[in-house]
Amino acid sequence: MLQQRTIKTLTRAVGMGLHSGQRVELTLRPAAPDTGIVFRRIDLPEPVDIPISAEAVVDTRMASTIGVGGAKVHTVEHLMSACAGLGLDNLYIDITAEEVPILDGSSASFVFLLQSAGIELQNAPKRFIRVTRLVEVREGEGSNLKWARLAPYHGFKLRFEIDFAHPAVDSTGQSVEFDLGEGNYARDIARARTFGFTRDVEMLRASGLALGGGLDNAIVMDDYRVLNADGLRYDAEFARHKILDAMGDLYLVGRPLLAAYSAFRSGHAMNNLLLRELLAQRDAWELVSFEHERQAPRGFARAVRAW
Repeated sequence: MLQQRTIKTLTRAVGMGLHSGQRVELTLRPAAPDTGIVFRRIDLPEPVDIPISAEAVVDTRMASTIGVGGAKVHTVEHLMSACAGLGLDNLYIDITAEEVPILDGSSASFVFLLQSAGIELQNAPKRFIRVTRLVEVREGEGSNLKWARLAPYHGFKLRFEIDFAHPAVDSTGQSVEFDLGEGNYARDIARARTFGFTRDVEMLRASGLALGGGLDNAIVMDDYRVLNADGLRYDAEFARHKILDAMGDLYLVGRPLLAAYSAFRSGHAMNNLLLRELLAQRDAWELVSFEHERQAPRGFARAVRAW
């Protein structure tokens, strides 16, 4: 059968929250089959477990935030994206502050941490949410239009189109497609960094956001160019980062999707709305597992051998 996966041993990281600017320690630990991915706020008087789910998302302002009661964890999407890209099903994530560290602004450091800990196959079937018919959410009209959709597909692929009228973005490409069965997450997506504009910094910081942001953990642009001395890591790095974010946002559903995702100018809020719409339409999805690896889509089966 196609098996569930966790890590072999614990691994740690220390960094700063992108929005909070707080120092935070992260410990990633193995978890038993069918545990899922669980964040644990160990800095509180009594530790609080926050299992991932679409319903656990309590805020989507500039990031995906999950919470239970008054306990929250902000900016989970990059770490969740790494878990999705590596096919991890079960993991405990102990955290000492309210925000996941931004590290270099991509998911590459999380991929390195998880791969360094080793991937362990578990004696339980990996369960997928297979989309059986089109589900779509839309917002706005004309120049304000944005949308996201999931369609049936035997595998997992994503297509994202952004719409930024900026010379640096225009010159590198506004759309990207990534198929987990044909591409390589660590190579093609994981190193794409979050990005922002100098004109927005003052407004964001006045709102208590981007307090830990800078050239070492984001692509920063003025009105004309990229300010980072090392330039871009990819062609279309901006659109690739939106794919990275979408993979993390969608993995908050709690299981890997078998679907084709496509979006235009979507973000964390619309991605979560899409998940909630999917779950609400019970005839639009089903839970499946695969008795033999050869029955599974290429991206999921091949990853076992690659590790």
